Amino acid sequence: QVQPVESGGGLVQAGGSLKLSCAASGSRFSVTTMGWYHQAPGKQREVVAAISAGRITYYAASVKGRFTISRDNDKNMIYLQMNSLNPEDTGVYYCNALKYEDSWYPIGSWGQGTQVTVSS
Repeated sequence: QVQPVESGGGLVQAGGSLKLSCAASGSRFSVTTMGWYHQAPGKQREVVAAISAGRITYYAASVKGRFTISRDNDKNMIYLQMNSLNPEDTGVYYCNALKYEDSWYPIGSWGQGTQVTVSS
């Protein structure tokens, strides 16, 4: 369907912060688990954070304690507050609708993503 639109990426020094936004239109947005993927250069896309319709959250071990995912159902938006960034966080961040069956699977459309670059 309609592609999500990610924004908020940029260049930041190690230890800094960014807040990513995703405009994720869809009639079933409010009842769908949403998440953020990170794709480092030369690596697969991996889910780093997810949030259910009931606002239960999941974080990959690599970001737990540093990133916070949230959603605003009235605006069909999800966010990723990224603190204490390190160079390993560098890459493209994408949002998507998710399902979980032993592992995470994207079930929506892919957007263009937003680039995050963390310098040392």
